[in-house]
Amino acid sequence: MRVINTGICSFGMSGKLFHAPFLDNHPGFELTAIVERHNQDSRARYGHSKLVRSFEDLLSDDSIELIVVNTPTQTHYDFTKLALEAGKHVVVEKPVTTNAAEAVALDQLAKDKNLHLIVYQNRRYDGDYRAIKNVVEKGLLGEIREVEFRYDRYRTEPSGKAHKEKNLPGAGILHDLGSHLTDQTLQLFGWPQAVFADIMTLRDQVESNDYFELLLFYPRMRVRLKGTVVARETVIAFVLQGMNGTFMQERSDLQEAELLKGTVPSVESWCPAPSKPDGLLHSLVNGQVLRQETTSAPGNYMEFYTDVYNTLVKGAPNPVPVTDAIKTMTILDAAQLSHKEKRVVPV
Repeated sequence: MRVINTGICSFGMSGKLFHAPFLDNHPGFELTAIVERHNQDSRARYGHSKLVRSFEDLLSDDSIELIVVNTPTQTHYDFTKLALEAGKHVVVEKPVTTNAAEAVALDQLAKDKNLHLIVYQNRRYDGDYRAIKNVVEKGLLGEIREVEFRYDRYRTEPSGKAHKEKNLPGAGILHDLGSHLTDQTLQLFGWPQAVFADIMTLRDQVESNDYFELLLFYPRMRVRLKGTVVARETVIAFVLQGMNGTFMQERSDLQEAELLKGTVPSVESWCPAPSKPDGLLHSLVNGQVLRQETTSAPGNYMEFYTDVYNTLVKGAPNPVPVTDAIKTMTILDAAQLSHKEKRVVPV
């Protein structure tokens, strides 16, 4: 099995939870190098990988084929551009850039260099999202007319992270959490006709947005996407209303919680399923009214890196191409324009 030497650009939360454990435990990858500019936190668990002090060290290492750009959003464009120009394949965190124009430029550069640029949209690999996808694909609700997806948190105090909470391009939860909801919506329902948005800042001492509500217009359907940081009590994260019935799904994927506990992921299923039902289906199915609780299957972020491996080595389709991310960024750009001008924006 060919092994892909890989470097990670930072060892913050995303590096510790979402990239290093999977690259280190996937047989197709070698976690070759980790960038830590000042610390050496990676040594405790990944002492076999090289500790390097700069992004430039990754670029100059001819043994590295793949670079993971998991730095602040404001750096994604520059770091990804430099990595592609150095001849490296790239996995870049969502949001891919701060706007659609930058994403288009990176997509063209990757094509010009004959390199793969893959966006890390891990929430496609969540068990709760896959439960929703299954309901939609099987047509269990009939024609879907109304959808609401939420991504809520309870974080009333500022984190002190400037790249997330200062008035900077790409800062705030619209890009952080809204990019997940938008990507999932586009995967399930395709391209909308227009967008209307309300975006604001709820907390003191925070400059970036920490609340958003987007309304996506489809010919015979409306999709509402919401996020906030003042949700002490959670509400149902996903609600789909169709002509035949309703499906409600909690945000219940346990992978992040397991990774925070130090659980080591594997290629096979490694994360438990929810311990109790996390969904409710009430619909007309095969001529019979059905009302039953459902339990989602476990997700597996390792499948993302298996998909990446198959793209790089076997020529399989890109699991999350930049063209998908361009669509997401186009919606987020339109949402910001809608909020600024207080109008519905065609897309």
